[in-house]
Amino acid sequence: MQKVMLKPSLFLIFFFVSFLVQAQSESSILGLWYNTEKTAQVEILKKGSEFIGKIVWLKDPNPGGKPAVDKDNPNPKLKSRPLMGLNLLEGLKFSSGKWEDGTIYDPKTGKTYSCQIQLKSAQVLEVKGYIGFSLIGRTVEWTKVKR
Repeated sequence: MQKVMLKPSLFLIFFFVSFLVQAQSESSILGLWYNTEKTAQVEILKKGSEFIGKIVWLKDPNPGGKPAVDKDNPNPKLKSRPLMGLNLLEGLKFSSGKWEDGTIYDPKTGKTYSCQIQLKSAQVLEVKGYIGFSLIGRTVEWTKVKR
């Protein structure tokens, strides 16, 4: 049996390349994404060590001539808050090619779910909301906004 020895320079190259790939993939969800229905754009940002996502564009920002609000929120005090600028994603952390351990708020139902996000491609995010276990839940696709 023959031993394979890595030269120190090869090891360093491998280490730095793997570090760059991970650093690059951690930030690959940053930017503007359409929700599934393309009725909203969510900007995903990094805040400290966590990722958040807020609504920055609505297809119909003023239904009935008034700004869209969080009318389906179960908390009466939050029903009048504007949807524009609302944080949908909070607390996501990058680990092993996924962003997880965060939450996603659904303004259509007024409910908050645990959340996990994974890149399907450079242009498509798989966004999963779930209660309890990530194996059970609903997965939707968001698409990158083309500029």
